[in-house]
Amino acid sequence: MNTVEQATPQTPGLENLDADTAATVQALYREGADGRKGLFSAEWADRLREDIEAAYAEALGRPGGAVGRGTNRHYVEIHPEQMRGWLELVDHPWVRAVCHAVLGPDYQIIELGFDVPNPGAKDQPWHRDFAMPDETKDTGRLTSLAFNVTAVDTEEDMGPFEIAPTTQWDLPVGFEHEMFPAESLYPRFAELAVRKYPKRGDVSVRSALTVHRGTANTSSKARPVLVLGVDAPGAGNAEHHDMAVTHGFYDSLPDRVRQHLVCPVVDRLTPITQKHSIEGLMMGDA
Repeated sequence: MNTVEQATPQTPGLENLDADTAATVQALYREGADGRKGLFSAEWADRLREDIEAAYAEALGRPGGAVGRGTNRHYVEIHPEQMRGWLELVDHPWVRAVCHAVLGPDYQIIELGFDVPNPGAKDQPWHRDFAMPDETKDTGRLTSLAFNVTAVDTEEDMGPFEIAPTTQWDLPVGFEHEMFPAESLYPRFAELAVRKYPKRGDVSVRSALTVHRGTANTSSKARPVLVLGVDAPGAGNAEHHDMAVTHGFYDSLPDRVRQHLVCPVVDRLTPITQKHSIEGLMMGDA
């Protein structure tokens, strides 16, 4: 396996964390991802699937509602009020504890969306979701997290998510747009690769810098996956997203959740037009 230059990780202090949170923090800094099985019920995940299907149909019905992430693949950003279980997700003790431990007490909830690899989706190129921040390069600290929640039970032929552990620290030498590694590096990722088969109710968390890809969906079923993005203050990813909440919804939230929202509070929600993304261009569908 080719050797690469990596940033030097600086794992946050673990002394004040419960064992479960400490294990996740260590996994994020070591492998780049972790997860918890059965964090929610299958019925909760079924409601999530219903909400995703409704939002997906609406998004596909208007210009700019969905962005291509490769053949027969889309990403759609939504507002929290379009997901009935949003509060239960962001307010779950494990989710809150991990965000606090990795990103600090003032972490910011900045993104809600979903990926849908449909039947016929092909292997994506290996990639990370954004360029490595200077802070991560210089200090070895992670400044953002992505929580993934499957809305279906994942099977082998449904195009499982594939991730290359430890690559969150790879410096982007030979990465186009600092996100897409050169094909000469693919054997390294293939050797490290782990495929994930989450079931309804499972939740994972990862650094989006960990090199990953969606694989080919040869089944007759879609594999929708929710994405919750969370930043440390100053990480800068919020400017790439258009999440908003209404005044009534905001006022209904507990203060411990409100303090982590940095999105606009509006009178009326406007359907989100997906931002033009270099990911879409590089994966073949802008």
